[in-house]
Amino acid sequence: MTQTLADMRRDYTRDGLSEEIAPAEPFSLFQTWFSDAVRTEQLPVEPNAMTLATVDPSGRPHCRVLLLKGLDERGFTFFTNYDSDKGQQLAANPYAAMTFFWPALERQVRIEGQVERVTPAESDSYFQVRPLGSRLGAWASPQSQVIADRGELESLLADTERRFLDQAPHCPPHWGGYRLLAERIEFWQGRPSRLHDRLNYRLQHGAWIRERLAP
Repeated sequence: MTQTLADMRRDYTRDGLSEEIAPAEPFSLFQTWFSDAVRTEQLPVEPNAMTLATVDPSGRPHCRVLLLKGLDERGFTFFTNYDSDKGQQLAANPYAAMTFFWPALERQVRIEGQVERVTPAESDSYFQVRPLGSRLGAWASPQSQVIADRGELESLLADTERRFLDQAPHCPPHWGGYRLLAERIEFWQGRPSRLHDRLNYRLQHGAWIRERLAP
């Protein structure tokens, strides 16, 4: 197994990333790259899938894959259960990092910054466009808590379905959105011989500084 893993590699030759084509701020470049990913990546890859990393009160890191559900000049938005492990970690340490990887394009984006909750109105607005099953699941699942088995989860869902039999489920108080306010965004483009292009944007005194990092 060790030898097999050591031999697993590919050379990246698809594209490059130069300062001449990169904008002065990172959001328009992310929008361009994301649009490219939507057009290029094939299922089962989800272009808006990202790895979110948080830190618990003891300093231990945790990461998981989520879906990006909003992006504007304020930051990057995702939704979850506020009582989940990630919700409790963000309550204790409101900083996080997220990584997007688009293998067909040989691209990666890393984002770091402070995280804040979105407004209840924003959470409710997104909740209402979710499929009914997802809305019921947000009420039924005690996310991150230990349960006995699959049967317990299905029983909780059945109870929730009966509760909302005659009414549309509204947004639970324990569920909603977070917005990561980017302080650093790094764009990585794979290049031959591991000499990759890395353009890093960091926010300093309200202005974006763009710099190249060695691969």
